[in-house]
Amino acid sequence: MARVVILDYGSGNLRSAERALQRAGADVEVTDDHRAAVEAQGLVVPGVGAFAACMEGLLSVGGDKIIDQRLAGGRPVLGICVGMQVLFNQGVEHGVQADGCGQWPGTVERLQADVLPHMGWNTVQAPTDSVLFAGLDADTRFYFVHSFAVRKWVLEPSDTIAPPQVTWAEHGEPFVAAVENGALMATQFHPEKSGDAGARLLRNWLDAL
Repeated sequence: MARVVILDYGSGNLRSAERALQRAGADVEVTDDHRAAVEAQGLVVPGVGAFAACMEGLLSVGGDKIIDQRLAGGRPVLGICVGMQVLFNQGVEHGVQADGCGQWPGTVERLQADVLPHMGWNTVQAPTDSVLFAGLDADTRFYFVHSFAVRKWVLEPSDTIAPPQVTWAEHGEPFVAAVENGALMATQFHPEKSGDAGARLLRNWLDAL
């Protein structure tokens, strides 16, 4: 049974994520303990609310350093919703710009759509050799709740060696719905709220630990 820590930094659906991961077969601990978060087989970084507030909470528990330490050792990290967004360079919400963890290039911005928030079920366009979406049909739907997203992927020179796998969705315009980049993976949607599809995705992640 995989041992997983959900990082508690004051933001996110901690208990629903905990229950979903337990149902998927993980031994789950919700904590802000640095050592436990670094040493677990898998780390989940949730997030709900504004980018800047989530970053403030993450920094308050040393979450950026925990993520860095884990990735330096090739230890898996899964970001969910705003927990995915804070992995990028920066977020801009309501005129407020905040730095993110800088693991990936890109800016989290307001979606250009007639209806916001983007709330409900949507399909995604995943790479054929995706780990997270293995065994899931192309018409599978996942549950989204957000108004901000990464609207374009900025390719860096290092990406040409082992480019991240980027999954896209559309609401008014295309946006990044998930990224798989070695030990670092993330989803803009909520797998813990996405029924059987989300459960399969979480099992796929656990199987890769």
